[in-house]
Amino acid sequence: MKKSKIFEVYEDSKGRLYTINLTPGKTVYGERLVKADGVEYREWNASKSKLAATILKGSPNVFIRKNDVILYLGCSSGTTVSHVSDIVGSNGFVFALDFAPRMVRDIVFVCEERKNIAPILADANKPDSFVDRVCQVDVIYQDIAQRSQVEIFLKNVNMFLKKEGYGLLAIKARSIDVTKRPRQIFAEIRQKLEKEMSIVDSRTLEPFQMDHCMFICKKK
Repeated sequence: MKKSKIFEVYEDSKGRLYTINLTPGKTVYGERLVKADGVEYREWNASKSKLAATILKGSPNVFIRKNDVILYLGCSSGTTVSHVSDIVGSNGFVFALDFAPRMVRDIVFVCEERKNIAPILADANKPDSFVDRVCQVDVIYQDIAQRSQVEIFLKNVNMFLKKEGYGLLAIKARSIDVTKRPRQIFAEIRQKLEKEMSIVDSRTLEPFQMDHCMFICKKK
């Protein structure tokens, strides 16, 4: 096992990604556990995680680091959240928000083992409704399949992201407009984001995630 170019992320000889398991012996989504030199690693499946796909597509930096505080919008059942939890470590923290009660229920079970995650049942489009439960954060990560993905992202950036903090926005083209080509949608989104943020990197995520693009931005 060797360190990848991404902070706190590791890879094996076959190029598969791993994070150090914050809760040794425990899995979150049936992932493979591997021990090497007395350390337990969790395999990170890029077909189930857009962040892992972004790393495998060659992004040089995703700006999530040890001890960071993260606001994760659209946490779903917690696959990627759990790896972010590994990366930030026991002195970091992840606010994991979702609109669906079933998803938040799943996250609650993950939180029983992982004390650096707080589940939040709320609508990401209404940051005022959860402003009393979230502090200023180092990174905002958003994976929400709604037409207004960009607007939701920028609302939360303006309210919660520290100055010069980073935002990662996973765009699902088909959720925005099924009549347009994904490439056209991604170009339009880039123009919207550039009005308010500096785009550090962007990657389409095929073959791991079809019609998706990850934008990595820095708050001006």
